[in-house]
Amino acid sequence: MAGAKLDDIDRKILAELQADGRMTNVELARRVGISAPPCLRRVRALEELGYIRGYHADIDARALCFEVQVFAMVRLASQSERDLSAFEDRVRAWPLVRECHMLNGEIDFILKCVSPDLSTFQRFLTDSLTAAPNVASVKTSLVIRAAKDEPAVPFEVVEERIRVAG
Repeated sequence: MAGAKLDDIDRKILAELQADGRMTNVELARRVGISAPPCLRRVRALEELGYIRGYHADIDARALCFEVQVFAMVRLASQSERDLSAFEDRVRAWPLVRECHMLNGEIDFILKCVSPDLSTFQRFLTDSLTAAPNVASVKTSLVIRAAKDEPAVPFEVVEERIRVAG
C-alpha cells in the first residue's frame, strides 16, 4: 500500500503541513510530538522523497477577478503516446488551464480552466483549444458554484486503511 513505509510521525507531519503549510518548524514539531531538529530532518526527507511537492497559498480566484471557471472535455483524433504527450505539452503552456487530467473512456482529457470573463474564455476556446492540432472535439461546462474544493489527501482514510491492514 502506498504510504505504508511512512511511520505515524511522518503521516502526522504531512497532515499538519497539508492543513497549514505556513507554520514554523517549531510549531509543527510541537503538534506532532517531537523536537524541532528531527522534525526538520523528516520534512526535508519527505520533500526529497517527493511526498511534499511544494508549498502554495490558496488564492481566491474571484478576489482577483477570475469570475469564470469552466471544465473542458477534450477528445483527440489520435491517442498515440506521441500525440497525447504533444497535447499535454501544449496544455502546460496555456495559462488559463489550471488542471489537466487524462481520462479513460470517450473523453481523453478534462481541463479545469479559469478566466476573468466569458469573452476571454471564448477567445481561448476558439483560438487555442479547438484550433490545437489533433483536437477532434471539445465540450465545455461552466461552473455555477463549488460545493467542495479540497486539493488535499484525506488522511483519515489513510489512517483507517493502515489500522485495518495492521
